[in-house]
Amino acid sequence: MRFEKANIIIKLARLLAGTAEGLTLDEIAIACHVSRRTAERLKATIEAIFPQLEAITDGRKLRFRISGGLDRFLQAPTSDELAELYSAAKALEMSGSSLRANLLNSLGEKLKSSLRPSDKHKLAPDIDALTITAGYVTPIGPQPLADPNVLETVRSAIKSGSCLTFVYGKNANSRRTVSPWGILYGRSYYLVGPIIGKQHPALWRFDKLHLVEIGGQSVLPPAGWSIAKFTAQSFGVFQEKPQKIILRFKPQAAYDASRFLFHHNQTTTLQSDGSVVIQFVASGSLEIANHLFTWGNTVEIVEPHSLREKLCEMLEAAFQHHKATTISDALNH
Repeated sequence: MRFEKANIIIKLARLLAGTAEGLTLDEIAIACHVSRRTAERLKATIEAIFPQLEAITDGRKLRFRISGGLDRFLQAPTSDELAELYSAAKALEMSGSSLRANLLNSLGEKLKSSLRPSDKHKLAPDIDALTITAGYVTPIGPQPLADPNVLETVRSAIKSGSCLTFVYGKNANSRRTVSPWGILYGRSYYLVGPIIGKQHPALWRFDKLHLVEIGGQSVLPPAGWSIAKFTAQSFGVFQEKPQKIILRFKPQAAYDASRFLFHHNQTTTLQSDGSVVIQFVASGSLEIANHLFTWGNTVEIVEPHSLREKLCEMLEAAFQHHKATTISDALNH
């Protein structure tokens, strides 16, 4: 058996042992990046190695899972995995997300505590070497502000399928009741969910949530809705009607632009003159214009015209402001 196939078998065994619902053959094929026929062969191999593999039905399809877990040998984390876990925690901490960093650090300690003493001593030097030599660029921008108690309350409501009631904003005097559908993490944390009685979800910034309490039963999102699809509609955070964006970057910026992820649905086309054209569909024109500001004169907005106008207005306002502001004015303010 080639090492590649052995890796796939071990990965699949872990997936099957880690799911309560089980996986269909189609889901196995997707997880392992193979055809359905190959997935059938992999399932047969798993069945021969792990006789505890069981088949269950959800009423429509046959699903497979390994009950009782796997041997500790197969489940023991590697030094690379633990180092990457601690590195992810450090990156979150550097970005201001200390709450989430603490959760990852706690998970890392739990994993290490489950190891045999001999394994701990064996892994420790490699983990230290990998984490100590990893550096991080400090993200520039606003840091997420989230009260630990608020974050815990929101997560508890999502897990229990309950509503949240809160006062939104410092000077507000009325309470909102929202069905929590998800959380957006970034420079700010946002609760995603509709007010009771509304169909479409809104964004609620965590640092504006006050007196948060768990209420009654929440309204579940409609079939097919997901936080991933919701966020994919916009360039950044804010939602509006999506529009087709076409950008052309000059040859001197083509390499950097082709490496840049503007949106998950973007297409990148190299032109004969060395320029590159990037197209995507998204909302959030103000956020797009703010970002394109940083590309200076190396980018041309082909479509839409409204986005080009918005960027021109921003450039003109910035020009007039800095042209009129003297050094003494800046110091006095």
